[in-house]
Amino acid sequence: MILLIPLALVVAALVSIVVLAIGYGGQDAALLLGKALALLSILSVVVLSLTWVERKVLARIQQRMGPMRVGPYGLLQPIADGLKLLIKEDIMPAWVDRPIYWAAPLAVFVPSFLVWVVIPFSSDLVLRDMDLGLLYVLALSVLSILGLIMAGWGSANKYGIIGGLRSAAQLISYEIPLIVIAITIAMLAGTLNLTDIATGQGNTWYILLQPLALVIFLLAGLAEVGRSPFDIFQAESELVGGPFIEYSGAHWSIFFLGEYINTFLVAALVTIFFLGGWSGPLLPELAWFLIKCYAVILVIFWLRGTLPRLRIDQLMAFGWQGLVPLSFLNFLMVAFALFYKWPDWVQTVLSLTILIAATTFVYMKTASKKVRPTVRLIPAREVRRA
Repeated sequence: MILLIPLALVVAALVSIVVLAIGYGGQDAALLLGKALALLSILSVVVLSLTWVERKVLARIQQRMGPMRVGPYGLLQPIADGLKLLIKEDIMPAWVDRPIYWAAPLAVFVPSFLVWVVIPFSSDLVLRDMDLGLLYVLALSVLSILGLIMAGWGSANKYGIIGGLRSAAQLISYEIPLIVIAITIAMLAGTLNLTDIATGQGNTWYILLQPLALVIFLLAGLAEVGRSPFDIFQAESELVGGPFIEYSGAHWSIFFLGEYINTFLVAALVTIFFLGGWSGPLLPELAWFLIKCYAVILVIFWLRGTLPRLRIDQLMAFGWQGLVPLSFLNFLMVAFALFYKWPDWVQTVLSLTILIAATTFVYMKTASKKVRPTVRLIPAREVRRA
């Protein structure tokens, strides 16, 4: 039973990809299945690498070694963790709603996997190059909310239900700035094709024109994934795991897999939207794409290791009172710039000005509420001198 759950998940995802791809072309089903298996293999390797990189980055921030025992520099630790999850006892409470309980991991992971059908790794490395690829990504990425609600409800646990409702409130709130920024990028590029968005930037990446949009998109993306400091729906200090509280073993590993695939998706979209995709000198396109993605991933892990978790009221206020108005303001700025044909430097100056003003306002608002610290942090270099 433990191995049947991941097997059913993989089969459902592959069948969905084949059906979708056949709908957009007449390619041979065996070829499409081979592409889907290759994509699944790539994402599995990426997830394994992300777990190792995250542990090493957080260990460096916290002045620790990180994984070192299993393999050289702990490189085999992700494989050991995966095997542990597969053979771990999969406990299911007697009072759960079994159909919903079993379907929830599928509802979270399958949309996360299907999104990668249209994500280009290079100018010619994409499973299906769709003209409406951006619309497809936005439409599928919101479906994971249903899985989180199903997980909390099907567990028949009050903490799980609260976590599911929190996740719905959080994800719906932060989808608004995420979608608005995506529409802004489509306006700048004049297309919804992800490949054209990346190649159309040329030597002027959109990060130079829209630094405010980059910050909004990255923060909203982290909230969508549920990464710290936005992991409020699974806060272990309050909800003991949130909607995943009654899941273990193979069931929980599917949620875990979906979270890291979505984290890499956020990094890939930031790369495509703002960093010129795979453009770069000397190295192959795939190498540049992965370098930029992992650079964004390091920023995400750095935020997790340095920022405390927000409270639920702070989380919702930050979304509705901060990111949503800023995203619409940025949308209007780009609309005026395109309509009146402003020079590119005008967009850059306005975007930086708004970003600095918003950051200063948030800092001043939080600094006024700071309590005088009672513990003094001693830097490591002072300890070494002593």
